[in-house]
Amino acid sequence: MTTLKSGDKAPDFEGVNQDGKKVGLQDFSGKKLILYFYPKDNTPGCTAESCNLNDNYNAWLEKGYEVLGVSPDSVESHRKFKEKFNLEFDLLADTEKEILQAYGAWGEKNMYGKKYMGVLRTTFVIDENGVIEDVFKKVKTKDHTNQILKSLNI
Repeated sequence: MTTLKSGDKAPDFEGVNQDGKKVGLQDFSGKKLILYFYPKDNTPGCTAESCNLNDNYNAWLEKGYEVLGVSPDSVESHRKFKEKFNLEFDLLADTEKEILQAYGAWGEKNMYGKKYMGVLRTTFVIDENGVIEDVFKKVKTKDHTNQILKSLNI
């Protein structure tokens, strides 16, 4: 499994957003990016995390950051999720789990003693040169924006 850390070059990726449009890392060249990986649309933790980032979206833009969510859900699921919660940023459908694997956000999980493969909720802050500034593996879903801001001292 890939273990990315601060200072590493962010792996290149391309996926399809909720509108069926291709979106890749190159689309954020010269911009800072909050790239977050989450398990599933319309689940409590994922909804809290997405809405927290969305509620602060204009503040992120003012600080020079874009936001992009990735999960293994379908384009259609993302479209409905985005519409339901009025999310202002794109969600990428990674149904083949290629982006998740490239970023080490797909791996073994354990629930009630049962091991299975799934999304490891992770957020990467990537600078305008495509270098990882910070990695969050213990995401505070309801307060993720403040968690990121405190770490970046902004």
